Amino acid sequence: MSPYNLDKLLAPTSIAIVAAAGEPVADALLRNIKGGGFTGRVGPVVSDVLLSGNYTFRFDQLEFVPDLVVVVSIASQMRDAIEAAARAGVSTMIFFTVRSDTDGCPITEELRTIARQHRMRVLGPDGLGLLMPYAKLSISLATALPRAGDLAMISQSGAIAAGMVGWSRLRDVGFSGIVCVGDELDVDVADLLDHFALDPRTKAILLYVEEISDARKFMSAARAASRLKPVIAIKAGRRMDQVRRADTHAGLLADADAVYEAAFARAGILRVADLRELFDCAETLGRLGSPTGRRLAILTNGGGLAALAVDRLMELGGVLAEISEETSSALARFAGRNPAAQNLVDIGDHAGAEKYAAALEILIDDPNNDAILVLNVDTALVPADEVAKTVGRILVERRKSGYGSTKPVLAVWIGASPSVRARLSGAKVPNYPTGSDAVRGFMHLVQHRALVEKLAQVPPAIFKDFEPKIETAKTIIAMARKERRDWLDPIEVRCLLEAYEIPMVPTFAASDEQEAAHYAAPIIERGGTVVLKIHSRDIIHKSEVGGVLLNIASIDSVKAAVSILLGRARACRPDAVVSGVIIQEMIVRQKSRELILGIVQDQTFGPVIVFGRGGTAVEVIDDKAVALPPLDLPLARDLIGRTRVARLMDAYRDVPEVAPNEVAKTLVKLSQMAADLPDIRELDINPILADERGVLALDGRVSIGPPQKVFAGSGPTNMAVRPYPSLWERWIEVGEHWRIFVRPIRPDDEPLIQDFLTKVSSEDRRLRFFAPMKHFSHEFMARLTQLDYSRAMAFVAFEESTNELLGVVRIHSDSVYESGEYAILLRSDLKGRGLGWGLMKLMIEYARGEGLRRVSGQVLQENTTMLAMCRRLGFQVTTDPDEPSICNVELNLVDSQ
Repeated sequence: MSPYNLDKLLAPTSIAIVAAAGEPVADALLRNIKGGGFTGRVGPVVSDVLLSGNYTFRFDQLEFVPDLVVVVSIASQMRDAIEAAARAGVSTMIFFTVRSDTDGCPITEELRTIARQHRMRVLGPDGLGLLMPYAKLSISLATALPRAGDLAMISQSGAIAAGMVGWSRLRDVGFSGIVCVGDELDVDVADLLDHFALDPRTKAILLYVEEISDARKFMSAARAASRLKPVIAIKAGRRMDQVRRADTHAGLLADADAVYEAAFARAGILRVADLRELFDCAETLGRLGSPTGRRLAILTNGGGLAALAVDRLMELGGVLAEISEETSSALARFAGRNPAAQNLVDIGDHAGAEKYAAALEILIDDPNNDAILVLNVDTALVPADEVAKTVGRILVERRKSGYGSTKPVLAVWIGASPSVRARLSGAKVPNYPTGSDAVRGFMHLVQHRALVEKLAQVPPAIFKDFEPKIETAKTIIAMARKERRDWLDPIEVRCLLEAYEIPMVPTFAASDEQEAAHYAAPIIERGGTVVLKIHSRDIIHKSEVGGVLLNIASIDSVKAAVSILLGRARACRPDAVVSGVIIQEMIVRQKSRELILGIVQDQTFGPVIVFGRGGTAVEVIDDKAVALPPLDLPLARDLIGRTRVARLMDAYRDVPEVAPNEVAKTLVKLSQMAADLPDIRELDINPILADERGVLALDGRVSIGPPQKVFAGSGPTNMAVRPYPSLWERWIEVGEHWRIFVRPIRPDDEPLIQDFLTKVSSEDRRLRFFAPMKHFSHEFMARLTQLDYSRAMAFVAFEESTNELLGVVRIHSDSVYESGEYAILLRSDLKGRGLGWGLMKLMIEYARGEGLRRVSGQVLQENTTMLAMCRRLGFQVTTDPDEPSICNVELNLVDSQ
C-alpha cells in the first residue's frame, strides 16, 4: 500500500504561502523556494491573514488551487487553517508557528481527526520544514538545499535537520529528502518511513528520534522499511528519560532507553550513539552492501596503523581475516617478500599505487575475507592522491564488470587532503579519518546484515506441549480486581505462574505460628529446611523490613521466626496490614544461576519482557536486556544472549550447562501471558533458578490494574507489536457441504505457501502479481508470511479432510488505518466453487472490525471473474485513468454496512 496522500506534500507542482504581510518567516521561506530552483507555480503571500486579534484565512484570493499550502501563523489558528484549506480543495499543508500565543493550540486528537476527516496531510507545526533536492524544493528555514543523492533524513529536531544540510556539504553527500516532522500534528516518522522505503532514489534512511507517539504504527512502518533498505537511528535523551516509578526489580531495569533499544532492534533499525556515528554510518551503509560475514582484511603501508585497527576490530566483535598460503604466495610475488605476517597485509612505506593495486585485486578475489580496509599514511615517498586514484579506479572497474563488485572496501587516508577524500568519495568508497572509525563502519555493515537476517528468519511454531490455562489466570486476576487490589498475593502469584506452566517452589500462607508450623512440618520431617517471608500486600520489598528468614530447621524455630517477622514488620511499617507469613521449602541448588524474568508496561511501547541476572542486588549488577513481545524461541534466545549472565548458562569447570531452551521457553510463556492478560502492570520473578534440571521460581510479585487501550484495532490493544490474532481462526462453510478452516498466516507457513504456488497456474499468477512470476525467493516469501498483523493481514484457507492449503486473501491498510488494499489467490483447480467468495467476505468482515472505511484493489481488465465478484460484493469498478488495462475497485465499508 502506498503512503497516504504524501505525494503532493513532498513533490508538489504548485505552492501557496499564506502569512501576514512582511512576516520574516514567510519571506525566508519564499526566498528558499525560489532560490532552490522550484519550477512549479508559487502563489502570493495573502496579506490579511493576521489582523490584530481577528484572524481570517482567505484562500479564495488564490487564482488556483495549490497542491500544497504553507501557512505561517500562530498556534491557535491551526484548526481554522486546516478547515479553510480543505474548503478550498487543498489536500496538503505545512504549518509554521510564529510568536507566542497565550491561548495556544496543543496537538490534540481532535485536531488530528479534523485533518483526517478532510483527508488533509499536515506537516508540523514547529518544524524546520522539508528539503527535496530532486524536486528542487526547499520549504524550510535551512540555509541551503543539499545536492541530490540517495540518503533520506527524517528528524524530530529542526536543528539536527539543519546540521545534516551542513554536513552534507562538507562530505559531498547527497539526499533524496530531508523532512523535519515538528510536533507531528499529522505526518509523523512512520508516514515518512513508508514513503522513503518505497522511494527508488533512497538507498538508506536516517532517523533522529526524541519520542515516538504511535508505537504500533512506527514499529509496523520501520519493520517494513528495514526489509527494503538500511534504517539508522539516533535517539536523544538516553539518560534524561531513565527515571521512572517502578515497584518491582523488573520495572526498575526496564528504563525507557532500554525499551527504545529493544524496539529498534525488533524493527531492524541500526541504532547509533551520536551524530558523528550517524554521519559515518550513513556514509558506509549508503555506499556499500552488507558483507557476507565479519572477516575483515587489512591492507596498509604502516603496520602501527593496522595494529590499532585490529585492536578496535576485536573490541567490537569483528574477526581479522586469515590470509591463506595461496594468497600469501600471490602477494609475495609482487612484493618481493611475504607481506602478510600475522594476517596483516603490510606492503611497506615505499609502496606505490601499483603495489596497492596488485594487493587489492588479490584480496578482492580471496574468498577468505568478507570486506577489505585499505589504510594509507601519506609520506614523501609516494603521493597519496595517486594511490587514492588507483584504488578508486579499480573499484569502479570492478563494479562495471560485476566481477567481485559486491565485496565492501573501506578506506583510511591519514592526513589526506580534501581532494583525496573527494576522489575516494567520487568512487563511492567510504573513507574515514582514523582506522577506528573505519572499523566501526565495517561493524555497522555486519550489524545491519544481522538485523536483516533476523527479519527474514522463519521462527518455529510455539512448542506444542504448552497449553496455558488462560481462563484460570483471568479468574485469579478478576477476583483481585473485584477486591480493588493492586497486587496479587503470593498464593495467587504461584497459581498464576502454574497456569502458564512456570514451575514455582510450593508456597503456603499462614496467619499465625500454629498454621506456619502445620505447613512446615512435612518439609522438616523429610530433612528439609524452610524459608519464612512476611506476608503483607503493603510491604512490596520484604528485604527492606528484614522480612525474610532462611534455613529454619525445626518447628520451634518456625514458631519463633513467625514472631520475629511479625514484630519486625510492625516496627518498620506500623501502617501496613500484615496477613501473616509465607512458608516455602528452602531450595539449595549449588550450581544453579539466579535469574530475573519479568513483564513491565512501558508508556510508549506497552508490555516489555525483562531478562537478566537476578538476586537481591539486581539493580546494582544491572545485567539486563529487554524485548518487545510477542516472543518466539529465537527472539527469546536473542534476548538472553544480550546479557553477561548468558555466558554463565553454558557449562564451565564442574558446572553443567542450563537445560537447553528452558529459560527461553519460560520467556516465551511470559510473552504469551503479556498478550493474554493486559491487566498485568508489572510482573517480577526474582530469583528464578536455572540449572541442568530446568527452571524453578522462588519468588514472584504481580501488580495489576485496568487494561490500557493504547492502540486501535482488535486483539490486545496495548502491544506495540501485535501478537498472532487467534480470534480470527474459524471454520467457514463454502457451498453446501464444504467446510474450510481459515486462520491468519504464520511465519512457519512459508513451505506451505511455496507448495501452494506450484498448484497455481502461470496465468493465475500473472493475473495476481501482474507479471509471470516463476521463482519466489525466500526474501519475497518472508514478506508474504511474516506479517506484523498491525497494518497487514493474510488469511490462509485449509481443506478440512486433507489439511491442504487452498487459497490466500490479504489486506494491507494505509498508514492512518482508513483504507485497505486487498489481493486474493486461489488454487487454480478450485476456482468456481465459492472459495473466493468466502475469503472475500471474511476479508471484508476483518476490515470492518479494524475500523477501516474502505477497501480497494486493482484488477486486470481481463480478469472478468474477479471483477464480476467485486460487483456482486458491492465494489465500485472504474478504469484506471493512467493504465486502461487495469480496473480500480473500491468498497465503501461505511455506506455498505
